[in-house]
Amino acid sequence: MKVLVLGAGVIGTACAWYLSRAGHEVTVVDRQPGPALETSFGNAGGVCPGFAGPWAAPGMPLKVARWLFRHHAPLLLRPRLDIQQWKWLASFVANCTAERFAINKARMQRIAHYSKACLVALREETGIRYDNGNGGVLQIFQTEQELDGALRAAKILESFNVSHRIVSAAEAMAIEPALAGTSVSLSGALHLPDDETGDCHLFTTRLASLLRERGVIFRFDTAIRGIRTEGGTVLGVDTDHGLLQADRYVVALANDAPALLRPLGIDIPIYPVKGYAVTAAITRESDAPRSSVMDEHSKVMVTRLGKRIRAAGVAEIGGYDRSVAPHQAAGVLQAVRALFPEAADYGQIAYWAGLRPMTPDGPPYLGVTPLPNLLLNIGQGSNGWTQACGCGRIVADILDGRAPDIDLGGLTLARRD
Repeated sequence: MKVLVLGAGVIGTACAWYLSRAGHEVTVVDRQPGPALETSFGNAGGVCPGFAGPWAAPGMPLKVARWLFRHHAPLLLRPRLDIQQWKWLASFVANCTAERFAINKARMQRIAHYSKACLVALREETGIRYDNGNGGVLQIFQTEQELDGALRAAKILESFNVSHRIVSAAEAMAIEPALAGTSVSLSGALHLPDDETGDCHLFTTRLASLLRERGVIFRFDTAIRGIRTEGGTVLGVDTDHGLLQADRYVVALANDAPALLRPLGIDIPIYPVKGYAVTAAITRESDAPRSSVMDEHSKVMVTRLGKRIRAAGVAEIGGYDRSVAPHQAAGVLQAVRALFPEAADYGQIAYWAGLRPMTPDGPPYLGVTPLPNLLLNIGQGSNGWTQACGCGRIVADILDGRAPDIDLGGLTLARRD
């Protein structure tokens, strides 16, 4: 069967892997000159099922209100004359209840742990390497209030059988010795030993190379204009290089998916949430993290990727602009320098900004649509790297008429009803 995958980020490329592995003739289309050059390019580098959960949580609206007056706030709201933004925000607030949080958290935990297992299996099958590590993630706290929140979070992790432990500041420094040089005070930490790290862009690029060897076609520098339908099915995809046709079509276009799908009567609540990252070469091994550290106070994650250190954070709800705002990037850099002041050459920084395709409740949208030959693989938000392989395998299973390995309740279009 001929399958056209729209989008060559980690979501689309991972999906192409499972489709090709099932014997399909796969073509991947993307406007960029190569794979993983937008949202998948510069993320924090964590494959973190333990952290998988919705941003819409009890108390979040009040936190956002307080952050409006903070110099380097982890979340920024920039209101626009955009009905889609306001609809998304209204749904986000509606999901900030204890009941909705518990439901959405369970859905995201289900897909995240399945996805990590799929990634491990893919890595073992292919031998792919992507500056990956399995040293876990350490979430650090600077205040007693943050530590109290961790104790509550630990109860939730326990309910999902996630391996974890609360540790003292001294124990945190034993896990990550480079924290001995930090300029911030630590009240304790939460250690998630089973979470992993890795360079999402490097993974996607190398997986795309393996796919080419298997005969998968990548059509880069090809802008998608629209989806053409006829008789209740997809006839083809209009691009700036003409009409592309297949038997089945998978939309994996992140933030561009809603505008593409709306003319088809499929209204998906996805809105971009901008994030920032800085990357620098490690200059002193002993002063660099072994794995990944999440600073709860600044909401910045710092990850070791081979010989580099990557720090990422900030959630800016303000439209589709992908440019790097110096003030926000400076806040991320300030956080990593405070944690690991001697680790890297901070005078030579690579800056990046990308748009996370967020749903207001948290989980992605996978699988079938009212058009029988059109499937979705969108809305992974800040968990795209964590969820990519599991989502790809699920969509491939659905396309082939196989029952996925996990319950899809709350992960399909049906949850809009």
